[in-house]
Amino acid sequence: MLETKDLTIRFGGHVAVNAVSCAFAPGTLTAIVGPNGAGKTTYFNLISGQLKATSGTVSLDGRLLSGLSPSARTHAGLGRAFQLTNLFPNLTVLENVRLAVQATRGGAHRRGLNLWSIWSDHKALSARADEILDRVKLKAREHDTVASLPHGDQRKLEVALLIALEPKVFMFDEPTAGMNAAEAPVILDLVRELKKDKTKTILLVEHKMDVVRELADRIIVLHNGTLVADGEPAEVIASPVVQEAYLGVAKEAA
Repeated sequence: MLETKDLTIRFGGHVAVNAVSCAFAPGTLTAIVGPNGAGKTTYFNLISGQLKATSGTVSLDGRLLSGLSPSARTHAGLGRAFQLTNLFPNLTVLENVRLAVQATRGGAHRRGLNLWSIWSDHKALSARADEILDRVKLKAREHDTVASLPHGDQRKLEVALLIALEPKVFMFDEPTAGMNAAEAPVILDLVRELKKDKTKTILLVEHKMDVVRELADRIIVLHNGTLVADGEPAEVIASPVVQEAYLGVAKEAA
């Protein structure tokens, strides 16, 4: 269970996230929605440790994560795709995923044993990396350098690295942003697949309400950094506060 209690951050006199308390259970996908500037990504940053909270706490399965670095929170079971986008751009796609797999596993690669056992272990890591690349439809580009990938394939690689880390909590911040109509379904299909594992918790920041309606088991709405709605998708979307604070804004923007 991922939980935030009274999570707050202030920038000078501005309260970007205001005492947000939420618990996210395994086996659920929660969509976090709200207008631009509502505090959604800032809330993600507080959970993953990219930002230090002014007050409040973050915990996972009863373990307090507040005060831990982003990498320590990753080891504790939080997975956020964008944290990995700068990993080894000059290495190949396969090498990047293999390193992410390696980071979660023991084996000869860690113990410095004989060359045969190291080779055997390396082969197992590569096989797992290949399996993940198949899932994200990047197998054909496994020998390309990350720096050479177009934007859509970089987003797929982010998800591949996240899967390789085997987190308890998957955090997706607009995973299809910048992807074209042909690329986006690959990511959404992966999210659907991840939902089937009832031991995992998924948080999704998403502006596309058709995606939210389809995927979300629950929606929470942030507005001016404050939690203003929380519940089942149909109920939340129909609520007057959401119509005014989020959907009304979206219609005007359109």
